[in-house]
Amino acid sequence: MAEPEDGRRAVPARRGRLSVRVRLLAIALLPTLVVLPLFLGWAMVRWNSKFDALLKTKVNADLTVAHQYFTRILDNTGERLDALGKSAEFRDIADARDGAALAALLERSRAEMGLDFLYLVGGDGRVRAVSPAGASPPLGRDWPVIDRAMAGTPASSVDIFEGEELAGLSPELAARASLELIPTANAVPTERTTETRGMVVHSASPARLAEAVPGALVGGILLNQNLVFIDTINDLVYREASLPEGSQGTATLFLDDVRVSTNVRLFENRRALGTRVSAAVRERVLGEGQVWLDSAFVVNDWYISAYEPIADSRGERVGMLYVGFLEAPFQAEKLATLVAVLVGFLVVTAGSVPLFLRWARGVFKPLERMTDTIGRVEHGDLGARTRPGGGGSDEIARVAQHLDHLLDLVQERDRQLRSWNEELNARVEERTRDLMLANRQLEETTKQLIMSEKLAAIGEITAGVAHEINNPIAVIQGNLEVLRMLLGAHAEVAGTEIRLIDEQVHRINQIVMKLLQFAKPDEYAGYADRHAPDEVISDCLPLVRHLLRQTEIEVAREMRASRTVLMNRTELQQVLINLIVNAIHAMPKGGRLSLATADTQRDGVPGVTVEVADTGVGMSAEVLARVFDPFYTTKSRQGTGLGLSITQTLVSRQGGEIRVRSAPGAGTVFTIWLPEEPLADAS
Repeated sequence: MAEPEDGRRAVPARRGRLSVRVRLLAIALLPTLVVLPLFLGWAMVRWNSKFDALLKTKVNADLTVAHQYFTRILDNTGERLDALGKSAEFRDIADARDGAALAALLERSRAEMGLDFLYLVGGDGRVRAVSPAGASPPLGRDWPVIDRAMAGTPASSVDIFEGEELAGLSPELAARASLELIPTANAVPTERTTETRGMVVHSASPARLAEAVPGALVGGILLNQNLVFIDTINDLVYREASLPEGSQGTATLFLDDVRVSTNVRLFENRRALGTRVSAAVRERVLGEGQVWLDSAFVVNDWYISAYEPIADSRGERVGMLYVGFLEAPFQAEKLATLVAVLVGFLVVTAGSVPLFLRWARGVFKPLERMTDTIGRVEHGDLGARTRPGGGGSDEIARVAQHLDHLLDLVQERDRQLRSWNEELNARVEERTRDLMLANRQLEETTKQLIMSEKLAAIGEITAGVAHEINNPIAVIQGNLEVLRMLLGAHAEVAGTEIRLIDEQVHRINQIVMKLLQFAKPDEYAGYADRHAPDEVISDCLPLVRHLLRQTEIEVAREMRASRTVLMNRTELQQVLINLIVNAIHAMPKGGRLSLATADTQRDGVPGVTVEVADTGVGMSAEVLARVFDPFYTTKSRQGTGLGLSITQTLVSRQGGEIRVRSAPGAGTVFTIWLPEEPLADAS
């Protein structure tokens, strides 16, 4: 873009005007047209999921009630049979061996208990009495409930009787159990056309016969087409007003996947007996033995459904118990709620958006005029003014007035600056010649100063690197000695020592990187991360194991810190190894090395304290005063005097603090405190 001759770059006025308009319109419309719809959408999705979960919770509670009633039928039948077997009347008749009286008692008891059959069988397998008269009980099969009763324990369960077995008990029971299978959509294909088996509540109770001969009272209730049973469940679960208007509760008993007792309607006056459950529900409930809690298509409509498996006395899944209610009324309510929310949002938007646009227009119109004025001034028209009319007194009008006043001052200052500029140009030319000469002299001096400072820094860094290399080299040498002893048999024995050598070579690379930081600190900045001091101490001990082996030094650890510190792991390891190595050197004849950590606070800042203590020779007051000075060392041949100086630098850089206390002959304790989080001025 071309610039005016006076050096001021022109700014396109139209781009600024569009930006003001777009931003203000966004401020006005985003909350209503974007934020509010997103929030409403999120709220409705969450409400919908919670609503569906609530429906599943309700149908699960309904299934619990139905299951309890079904279980109660089993228990009640067994209890009543057990009471009959223990009654005095039964014992008297059994002791008298009066067959006619026993048959009459069973017939009367069967009617009172609502059983479909009742018979007395002896331990030898012979039927002593039966009701209804002439019935032939199915004793050819091994019934677990009868076996348990013979063993002295009452038992009740659901068992499946074949059609022939039901016919032997009563032709009426066989007829009631027989159902014509009705083709059902989504059911598992089958070639059967009728269901002749019966689902029976099968109960048996021990009964003593004459002369203490063991026996059992056996009774049962056929559940096929037992409408009183299924309607009672439905009335218990879905009482009046328990469902919204238009919904309908249903209950069903399945033999395998066939509805043998249900109040689900196939047509208006015909129950859906003989229809079958869908393949998905059958696989989930009968195949996998799990409870189904979800929407399902039941005969001719969608229901919120709950199915649970029913097992017989042998533990095999033989049927299902179902309860559910129509889903359509709930879906209609959800849809009505969504429509109401949507309509309400549209009404609010239709009423508020025009008002927001009008308010926004009252803001960006004056701003556009001011932007246009500024653009004309930038193009060189210093006489351009906004001149707000209409006598406005709001904030924008006052800003426009101030802008015009400032432009008047700018125009006046421009005239003054032009005159001063001419005078300054002459002086600048004169001064420039003097500055060029002084600049050349300054450049030469600066080069010499930089070189001197850099040489001094390189010398200090080189000394530090020489000290840093000592520790890894010592570790490498120690482990090489171990390798020489171990490689005589198998090289695999020295695997750990070889790994330690690799780690120390990595440390050497880190030290070289610190040299590179002098030239390019931004490219080779250290990497800090959160570390547990206890873990770092555990990693340091193997690195000094060879030094510990040279003397009889006992290592004691007391790790109580739970906090972490933010520090470069290599630097933290370097600090700890420096202190541990110094402690080992202070105990040439052996001693005790103590390592302890704890959570502490200093000046209200949470942090971690690490103590490294030895029982060595200790330090005098003079040595203690200079222990952190660079190049100061008491080990003339073993160190450079930079270890503790570098350690103090690394700790201080993280916002921490290192202290030392010692006395001759009393050992030394170094205490490091590091903050849990870096201080604001930590580098």
